[in-house]
Amino acid sequence: MKTRIGILTGGGDCPGLNAVTRAVVKSAAKRGWEALGILGGFEGLLSPTQTRPLDYHEMDGLLYLGGTILGTANTGRFSAKAGHGESRAIERAILDEAKDNFRKLGLRALVVVGGDGSLSIAQQCLEHGIPIVGVPKTIDNDLEGTVITFGFDSAVAFATDALDRLRTTAQSHNRVIVCEMMGRYAGWITAHSGIAGGADVILIPEIPFNYDSICRKITEREGEGKRFTLVAVAEGAREAGRDFVTQGSSGAIREARLGGIGAAVATEIAKRTGKETRVCVLGHLQRGGAPTTFDRLLCTRFGVRAVRLIAEEQYGMMVALRPPDTDAVPIKEAVGKLRRVPIDGDILRTARDLGISLGD
Repeated sequence: MKTRIGILTGGGDCPGLNAVTRAVVKSAAKRGWEALGILGGFEGLLSPTQTRPLDYHEMDGLLYLGGTILGTANTGRFSAKAGHGESRAIERAILDEAKDNFRKLGLRALVVVGGDGSLSIAQQCLEHGIPIVGVPKTIDNDLEGTVITFGFDSAVAFATDALDRLRTTAQSHNRVIVCEMMGRYAGWITAHSGIAGGADVILIPEIPFNYDSICRKITEREGEGKRFTLVAVAEGAREAGRDFVTQGSSGAIREARLGGIGAAVATEIAKRTGKETRVCVLGHLQRGGAPTTFDRLLCTRFGVRAVRLIAEEQYGMMVALRPPDTDAVPIKEAVGKLRRVPIDGDILRTARDLGISLGD
């Protein structure tokens, strides 16, 4: 009987998930192994199991296809995060069922592609006896152990393009335009795209902001004859002394839905400055579409390395990028530790030296 490995994609979708699947399947096939896709994230391991064979010849076209052919989920019985990122233990009966079905499917190991939440679940499954190798995925780039996660570069490329487009209309109408971006509790997307897209104000979760500082920047630009201002704000940014802005209740077993800070900032700017102000929320547009060249290569390297780790029986490890090579780090050392933008690091020092306001 051929060696069979499983692969699932968990958490939010992002560009590159299919590219990883393609790399895993093609690399496994070169070893004479079979690959089985688990559908709908970890939920596909519960009875009745939801799977699909992944044939080597069906992988054509997946390299540049957004989304995931396996489906994904960030809610359900396998939710490991609640509120503002608090960890949650999976019920033992659910883990027992997943392990039993893993064995019935004849799998040697499972490749789990996901971010902190999905890999936190993977660690619990690993401790319950399921051999697992992790691949780090999140547009937020907030996972420890790797220099970068796939999906991040694609999200930054889209956000930068959005800022380029918003700048032209802001300049044409002498407006302030506030652009809200994803990233949850880390400001990587906003910091990178804000600098690359020429934002005048960048607001990120790592630095609580105050409106006096923001409005001072707008007034300063007006004095220089610059009648427009571009504000890039992360969904997890918050005013000093205030809580996160969320969209309704998170519920008992899912993380809070951040969002709405862009509108709040735009309203306050208009009130304080009298400037015509507009807000644009990029939202899930950042998650869709084809992966960038960088992400396609990174996903391919990650997928191939994951199969190699299985061949070497290095279970419990997560593939990581530590330039110039890929590496492997224990999953338990990568999860539960939010990787944030260093407030005294080169990225934010670059922003300050350019005269960009960080709202503090």
